[in-house]
Amino acid sequence: MDGRGRWMDNVFIARVWRSLKYEDIDLKGYADAREARVGIGDWIAFYNERRLHQALGDRAPMAVWRDGAPLGAYGHVDNADALTTRPHADQNQQQTDPLAA
Repeated sequence: MDGRGRWMDNVFIARVWRSLKYEDIDLKGYADAREARVGIGDWIAFYNERRLHQALGDRAPMAVWRDGAPLGAYGHVDNADALTTRPHADQNQQQTDPLAA
């Protein structure tokens, strides 16, 4: 996670874990791992399917995903293409024929 912009990816995951901790784990105080596994699974299903997210236009993440809405449509940061692992097609054309200008 030492690439440029990777800290932004961690921000979203940290918010999910913080929500899980404060909204579920701290409130229920699970007695054992089996109980925690079931309870956390239920919370994650709730978070994805029923909980409304302000950043998604007061919609649930699964509803947005099922509708095929572009990730950047709701104003949150989407930097998935910021660090590509291979050049884009137009970059490939420029690199293959550098004298064709």
